[in-house]
Amino acid sequence: MTQTFLQTFILLLLVTDPFGNVPIFVSALAPVERSRRPRIVLRECAIAFMVLLVFMFFGRHLLTALQLSEVSLRIGGSVILLLIAIRMVFPHPDGVLGKTDGGEPFIVPLAIPALAGPSALATVLLFSRETMGEVMIHVAALAAVAIVWLVVFLGAERLQKALGPQVMTAFERLMGLILTAMSVEMLLGGIRAFIHSL
Repeated sequence: MTQTFLQTFILLLLVTDPFGNVPIFVSALAPVERSRRPRIVLRECAIAFMVLLVFMFFGRHLLTALQLSEVSLRIGGSVILLLIAIRMVFPHPDGVLGKTDGGEPFIVPLAIPALAGPSALATVLLFSRETMGEVMIHVAALAAVAIVWLVVFLGAERLQKALGPQVMTAFERLMGLILTAMSVEMLLGGIRAFIHSL
């Protein structure tokens, strides 16, 4: 049981990649008042947790009802990530997310697809095939990962201050390059899966 929990915890930590998402969160929250940032982080992490939890239990039924495939989910998510990555590498006057009402991000792209992205959704979909006891272990692991999200993103601003704006800008562009490669790989994987399904 402990081994299953640890394996699931590590897997979900890798696919949600909170450390790699720090630049996205910092950029998205830059125009927001400092006092509101912790509440937004809490809200976005809660939304991502609930989306992954719903997909863990009802994901396959939801995709079937909407007549969507896992391939389309992967390709759609990769396109969104690619657009975000391009804005990270080549800064835009409106920021990574573009202009938002009140300058505050909501659901996209912090909760989805930064945390609850295609790879994370596909991973929890696999858990839905297992027994109820195993699924509950996965739920506990997901809750532990969500706590890691909170710790990382609530401390993102301190990390930015410690490293300085120039280092964070360089890090953001580096992560933008990595995110570009990841999104292209995700897109190619979706295309390969689509071709094999023909």
